[in-house]
Amino acid sequence: MPAFTAAQKEHLQEQGFLLIEDAIQGDTLHRLQTTFDHWSPQFKEEWLEQIASGDTCPTWFDIPDPLFKDEIFVDLTDHPSYFDLIDHCYNGRSCFAGMSARAVPPWPLSYTGWHPDQLHSDALHLKVQVYIDDVPAQCGEFGYVPGSHKIDQATYYRSIRNDLMPDHITFPGKAGTAILFNSCGLHTAMDNSTRQARKSVIMGYYRRPPGAAASSKHTALAHLCTTPQRRSLFELEAA
Repeated sequence: MPAFTAAQKEHLQEQGFLLIEDAIQGDTLHRLQTTFDHWSPQFKEEWLEQIASGDTCPTWFDIPDPLFKDEIFVDLTDHPSYFDLIDHCYNGRSCFAGMSARAVPPWPLSYTGWHPDQLHSDALHLKVQVYIDDVPAQCGEFGYVPGSHKIDQATYYRSIRNDLMPDHITFPGKAGTAILFNSCGLHTAMDNSTRQARKSVIMGYYRRPPGAAASSKHTALAHLCTTPQRRSLFELEAA
């Protein structure tokens, strides 16, 4: 039996998103939190130097190459709480597009405005955002405009404040919450007016075309890809 219901599938198709509370729990969540907090300080000094030189943005920070830092990040890519539905949407041909392990520090304005990642006419591109710690309201929580994935939009919207976007909803949530969404819908990170950073992992997926060749991009992860599903996800074998 799939780990998702018909109602969840319909909600994703019609509204463009699906909220999955307690997607990551227990020891897995604890290990994710510990790993995130272990790696992010190791690159803080380099990040601050890049800010000072004008080479990077001060309003968000990504742990470089998280998949190669710890197995827990690889385990997130096909976690059954959301991956079963993703793989169903791609007819069993899911392919991993990328991951950001991101911290959004307190800042008067969000680092991004409302935007789609692609046009409505493009192929389906699903994303998942997983909260590392509790994300209260006004802490840079994820925002989405329901149904906007069905309408062609301009490529970018920057209002004075993200909360002025009509018909949007926001997703404060507990640690381990996941939001699965169609990335051609309008979405953003809300402003973070709290005193804590919003920590999350963001992952993207697409449908692997038939006959696609194997890729060397993730060969260093081959020892962690012990199932046919994961080897296909990371393109370790020809489709």
